[in-house]
Formats: sequence, structure tokens, C-alpha cells
Amino acid sequence: MPATPPLAPGDLYRHGLRLLLDKKIDDWVALWAEDGVMEFPFAPDGWPRRLEGREAVAAYMRDYPDHIDLHDFPELRVHETTEPGTIVVEMRGVGRLVRTGAPFDMTYIAVVEVRDGRITAYRDYWNPLALQDPATDFPGSTR
Repeated sequence: MPATPPLAPGDLYRHGLRLLLDKKIDDWVALWAEDGVMEFPFAPDGWPRRLEGREAVAAYMRDYPDHIDLHDFPELRVHETTEPGTIVVEMRGVGRLVRTGAPFDMTYIAVVEVRDGRITAYRDYWNPLALQDPATDFPGSTR
């Protein structure tokens, strides 16, 4: 039986969002290449700006559901680019902060690179001002 071709970058990204909503963090991390890099160009002081390798991404995301309970990603727009394997994503993530129960509503723009069906690079341009609540602290933040 022939091997199933890898998902197209946009489909892989949408699948990853479903895994995050289902709190299947290990399955989401499995979408990453071993040497994948996640960057946060707008990260405030005390937050990581670059995670190198799947294990670093896993460590950062492992406790995500303990901080933010995501409910939906409305307004998702995935833009194909002229660079093969690269997409630009615009979206909102909505839910609640677990510790306080306060609403969570964040807009994102991400530039994602995919090779051989795995995420190799993810630049996450999120708004750090929206995370001034200590209930959103993640591993690697020192604030």
C-alpha cells in the first residue's frame, strides 16, 4: 500500500489547531520536525524568544492547558505564499484563563514553514500586552 502523502501546510496547521482545542499537546508537538524552531519576535522581557528543537517546544507547551483553556479559533485565515511550504496565518484564539476564569481573547499572525509534513519553523507574532495577567505564565517565563 502506498504511503499517505503529508498534509499540505494549511491542512497541517488546521489539524494542529484541532489538537490544541482537544488539549492533545503531545500530538501537536508530534507535528514538529526534530529540529523545528519556534520564535516569538514580540516576546516581552522574561519570556522566551526562541525555542530550538521539538523537545524545547514540548517543554514550553506541556502545561498550556493548565494556563489557557482554548475554546475556539474564530476568524482563521490561512494564506498560501509563493515560497513552497510557507503559510501566513491570521487568527483569534478565544477561551478562558484557567487560574482566574477571566476571558482569553488573543489575535495572532504566524509565519509557518513546513517540510515533509512537519513544522520546521513557526514565528508567532502575538500581542504581549494581552498577557499581563500572571495566570498566563508559561515555562521559560521569568517575570
